[in-house]
Amino acid sequence: MSRLADYFVVVGYDHEKERSGMSSGMILQRFPEKDWSDTPFMDGIEWFCQPQGWALSTERQEPKFFVSVLTDIDANRHYCACLCFNETVSITPSKPVDEEEDNVDPENSHPSLTGSLTRTIPAITHHSIMYAPKCLVLVSRLDYIETFRNCLGIMYTVYVESMPIPLETLVGNVLGCIQVPPPGGPQVRFSIGAGDRQALQPPLSPSLPVTNSSVSLLFQQLGIRNVLCLFCAIMTEHKILFHSKSYSRLTEGSHALTALMYPFRYSHVYIPLLPAALVEVLSTPTPFIMGVHSSLRSEISDLMDVIIADLDGGSITVPDGVSLPLLPQPLLSQAQDSLTLVLQPELAWADHAFPPSAASSSLSNASHSSNGPPNQPQYQTIPKSPAFLDKEIRAVFMRIFAQLLQGYRSCLTIIRIHPRPVITFHKAAFLGERGLTDCDFTTRVLDCMFFTSFVQERGPPWRPCDVWDELHSNLLELLRLESQEQKSLLAHIQDLAHQLYTNENPNPQPYVQKILKPPDGAFARIHQPPLPVIDGTQVQAIIDEGLAKNNLKSRLASMRPAQPRIVPMGPHISSILDNRNIVSNSARRLEVLRNCINCIFENKISDARKTFPAVLRALKSKQARLALCSELAAHVVGNKAMLEHQQFDLVVRLMNCALQA
Repeated sequence: MSRLADYFVVVGYDHEKERSGMSSGMILQRFPEKDWSDTPFMDGIEWFCQPQGWALSTERQEPKFFVSVLTDIDANRHYCACLCFNETVSITPSKPVDEEEDNVDPENSHPSLTGSLTRTIPAITHHSIMYAPKCLVLVSRLDYIETFRNCLGIMYTVYVESMPIPLETLVGNVLGCIQVPPPGGPQVRFSIGAGDRQALQPPLSPSLPVTNSSVSLLFQQLGIRNVLCLFCAIMTEHKILFHSKSYSRLTEGSHALTALMYPFRYSHVYIPLLPAALVEVLSTPTPFIMGVHSSLRSEISDLMDVIIADLDGGSITVPDGVSLPLLPQPLLSQAQDSLTLVLQPELAWADHAFPPSAASSSLSNASHSSNGPPNQPQYQTIPKSPAFLDKEIRAVFMRIFAQLLQGYRSCLTIIRIHPRPVITFHKAAFLGERGLTDCDFTTRVLDCMFFTSFVQERGPPWRPCDVWDELHSNLLELLRLESQEQKSLLAHIQDLAHQLYTNENPNPQPYVQKILKPPDGAFARIHQPPLPVIDGTQVQAIIDEGLAKNNLKSRLASMRPAQPRIVPMGPHISSILDNRNIVSNSARRLEVLRNCINCIFENKISDARKTFPAVLRALKSKQARLALCSELAAHVVGNKAMLEHQQFDLVVRLMNCALQA
């Protein structure tokens, strides 16, 4: 069991440090006031509550909600859910700094002159009434974003509507009375004391990321090709920077991209919402995923080694100096085709003389819930919910990794068992057996830091297994069925997506929640009192009482954690040779190479030039380069060969291409 939230923080505008309308934030109150023994309070939260900087405003702004992610020294992520609103402040007219310095010194001037000068200097300052930002923040190690939004929204509603409910009760209940079970645990139904009804459902598996609909949103924003480029960039440890006008889009986009890495986990710098004051962090030499507001677009345009993704404009920019290896063919083409099949299913019947009618689609649509996954075999033509579409996209990327890493368990060696297993991965054997020695993408993936973590986590032969382990062991059989019947590809993707969807939504009957919300326009009320000071002693008493009562061990006694078992081995790497789908060379290409060299030495230059471009492309593979050496050696008499100028030119071009590959 773990707390829903570790800390509640009230962050406000620091009037003492005001300089020309700009200031910094300061923590006004935090609860509990003493650090938890297992989770120390993180400094610097005020920077992330107003990423564009703390400033007074002449107009009221609607309340905003977003989530910043902080990482502690142990690489644990802390989610800071912020609800920001404005408070009215009265500004006392004051003189600017430069005019204060130009005042006449009263000790060295005539008294009458001093009085006249003091009266005639005009007071130039802000408007008499302005609006200062204030933030309510929940800090948690858990990423139940919608629950945080609901809890903070209820607190704001109680405050702005002046409801007879103490804020101390709400804060104390959130921090001390709501315990969240681990993944696989039961649904938790609770109220924070404002007449609300809320439910929180942990996922079934601890290893599967929870994305809701963020991945489908990322593809909607950037498109298939751009997201594939970002995917290749994150897998080869490049620097990636998102920018958008929406803070929430930055957080969701960063989370979606890291979720596509499953079964890997991103282990580099991760700051989805970077404050403007810390923009120099973008010059770090280490790989990262960061996000900034689009107002900083001019400051990030000169970054020479950062791939920039514009979430609002739907484009990415890869600098000329960045070498970005893509997925090997035909895996890249298969990924594009699968994503097109999922995201644009109407292409399958776009040219049909008699496409499916809207009536038949609506009739089929009645067979399943609009929010849940389809359950009928004819659901290819049915519009899917964003949440299920999200899982179909993730299923495609899981299949990519299962296909790319086929046979990886054959290259694992356990060199120590006690006190904890130490496992090594024979990279050279894997690349050689799979024919991927010349694949820059795969080579760089195997050299990444997160692949080492992958081997340590998934290498042991006895451990709890998840969806990806089963997919890896059964993929060759699935590919065999798909080669016989193309339509089964979408069915297999949707079967896998259904498992991902069930992981996030195990309860088929959703719980009807009751969430308090302020009426429209409530933020614009003129005579809105400031947020009252919260009594820390009362909050601490509620937290202590909640922790004493909330002993849910009896409820969790029936829970059984995932039991370890023998990890399915999958096909041995030596048996994948005949079913290899990634290796680009073939007997046909080697035959074209031999014919081209024969034409060169027989002085059939025109025939040789016809196949010359294909031969140059084939020389990217090791087998083709070895075949080139064998063919050239076969045409040499003794230790030399007599060639004409055109023959010599073609042979030299072949050798240069082979040496540069």
